[in-house]
Amino acid sequence: MKINSTVALSLLLLVLMAVAGYVSSVWGFTIGSQALESVTQPDTRPPNKAKTPSGGSQQRAVVMLKEQDILTNVRARIEGKGKNAKPEKPQSQKNDTQSSAKPKAQLVVAASQPGFPLVNRDRGVMLEVISAQYSGGTLQLRLNLKNESDRTVRFLYSFMDVTDNHGRALIANAEGLPEKLPPDGKPISGILSIPSTALDDVEKLSLRLTDYPEQKLKLQVSEIPVKI
Repeated sequence: MKINSTVALSLLLLVLMAVAGYVSSVWGFTIGSQALESVTQPDTRPPNKAKTPSGGSQQRAVVMLKEQDILTNVRARIEGKGKNAKPEKPQSQKNDTQSSAKPKAQLVVAASQPGFPLVNRDRGVMLEVISAQYSGGTLQLRLNLKNESDRTVRFLYSFMDVTDNHGRALIANAEGLPEKLPPDGKPISGILSIPSTALDDVEKLSLRLTDYPEQKLKLQVSEIPVKI
């Protein structure tokens, strides 16, 4: 029986194709394996805490103390300190004594200054300059305001004019002076501070103060000596 040449050729081609497919698959698998040799799977396991030699010392550091022991020690220290402590004068009483003594000395110094006090009145309102002294790089003028009229007077101290004997305007900061002066006839004290750097060649000052917003009062004190 003769085999048809066409059938034989077809079978040969099929065999060659199968062989070629097998060879190519083996060759591709080999190349892929070599390419993936350096690739490893990530470690997804939870990390284990390393044990260190100092574990024993760490456990000793966090030993909890009993609350009763702590309270007992604290109570014993307090009782021992109370027995051995010497009675002392309260600090607040000392401060009160010192603070009450200082104003008296300041009042004596202020009263002994020559040329003070300087007083000016207008419409029942009085402006009094009690003293002038240097402290902490500033000149401090101690003032008194008193209202003996029948109405409350308002002041805006940014309107206060402070000039020296050369006619130059000076910057001053008012502390403790009231914005509203009630008509009760009681003096209210405050301090007017002026930087001493602006008073190098100054001998005397002048103050001018008016009420706000009416601006009817004219309180003026001149010839205030600053060469103390």
